[in-house]
Amino acid sequence: MTRRLFGTDGVRGRANTHPMTAEMALRLGAAAGRFFRRGGTDGHRVVIGKDTRLSGYMLENALTAGLTSTGMNVLLLGPVPTPAVGFLTRSMRADLGIMISASHNPADDNGIKFFGPDGFKLSDEAEAEIEAMAFADPDLAAPREIGRARRIEDGRGRYVEYAKTTFPQGQRLDGLKVVIDCANGAAYRAAPAVLWELGAEVIPLGVDPNGTNINDRVGSTYPETCAAAVLEHGADLGISLDGDADRVMIVDETGAVADGDQIMALLAGRWASEGRLRGGALVATVMSNLGLERYLGERGLRLERTAVGDRYVVERMRGQGFNLGGEQSGHIVMTDYATTGDGLIAGLQFLAAMADTQRPASELVRQFTPVPQLLRNVRYGAGADPLSTEAVRAEIAAAETRLAGSGRVLIRKSGTEPLIRVMAEAEDEATLREVVDGIVAAVERAA
Repeated sequence: MTRRLFGTDGVRGRANTHPMTAEMALRLGAAAGRFFRRGGTDGHRVVIGKDTRLSGYMLENALTAGLTSTGMNVLLLGPVPTPAVGFLTRSMRADLGIMISASHNPADDNGIKFFGPDGFKLSDEAEAEIEAMAFADPDLAAPREIGRARRIEDGRGRYVEYAKTTFPQGQRLDGLKVVIDCANGAAYRAAPAVLWELGAEVIPLGVDPNGTNINDRVGSTYPETCAAAVLEHGADLGISLDGDADRVMIVDETGAVADGDQIMALLAGRWASEGRLRGGALVATVMSNLGLERYLGERGLRLERTAVGDRYVVERMRGQGFNLGGEQSGHIVMTDYATTGDGLIAGLQFLAAMADTQRPASELVRQFTPVPQLLRNVRYGAGADPLSTEAVRAEIAAAETRLAGSGRVLIRKSGTEPLIRVMAEAEDEATLREVVDGIVAAVERAA
């Protein structure tokens, strides 16, 4: 079934442009309300969080109108991280959780993510049903059954308290200087508070949101800012979150940046040695480096690969009983602690490793030597389908033949932006560049 609204992480697009309009948010709210009220008419509730984008006000109000029109009671959390919405949906016994965020995208974008009553993102099937309802006539409640809306003032505080419980009991961060880059996003108050309350000396970055500066030269997609601050302040560690704080990049005391693969390698090794890694496997996507797979294999562990998107990582984890997974981009999913990627809690796990081993971050961020990997993005216009052209398919086939046995090629459309992502891995970097350049040139001609 062709999906008109939902991508790999909810509905996303440019604010005030289809599908990120107030009208469509109203329709989605009414559709979600209809979907979750099928079990009865009373007591249904939804929690809504958001990041710091200007368009969040518009979408929050439109979603609230749609939901209450179908009889849902709405609890508004204000700016909180995406994992807080998953946590609070379950904690507050809500039928539905909604996060208004475009994650790592620029400020002019926005998105809507849905969580079920268990705190996990909805399945493809549930999203498809809500999408169909959004284009149908709404099922409106009777006047006296219209829902109510209220603000929850302590939602952030509840998440702060929970996040601290994931740090080893009895340990503190006294004596550690930590830079926390919140990307001018959803965690701008919660993340510094958690670290300070655990005893760290905190250097906050990206904590002055103005509605238009989220992810602007800060955060996990621009870790250079965090790295510079680590060096400037002589910090022990940098934790760089994205706009909704479900991703993280780690910066060591030398300014070197560790991506999600290195963080997952550290956690998998530690958890396996402690008998905590369920199933003897780590779940990651097809984007994760071949070096990570080799690292795990040397320790008798497996790498389970999925399609790109943390939702698919979580589905595999839940389906087969694994408790650690994530993405190279910095989503770290630890189902012992959270229902989705949680950048702050992943950062706390890294800090716990530092405290346990008494080793500097620079000795922990390099768990394996990555196989050279090159990723380039090619933007395409509306209506274009570059991957369907014969010239592009031929170039990809030639690249796969050239790298057979010594590397791999992965070409895919982004699920959140109009981009073709061209990725390849190979031991020989000159060959790697030639292969990627050839595919990118073919895609650009077709686009």
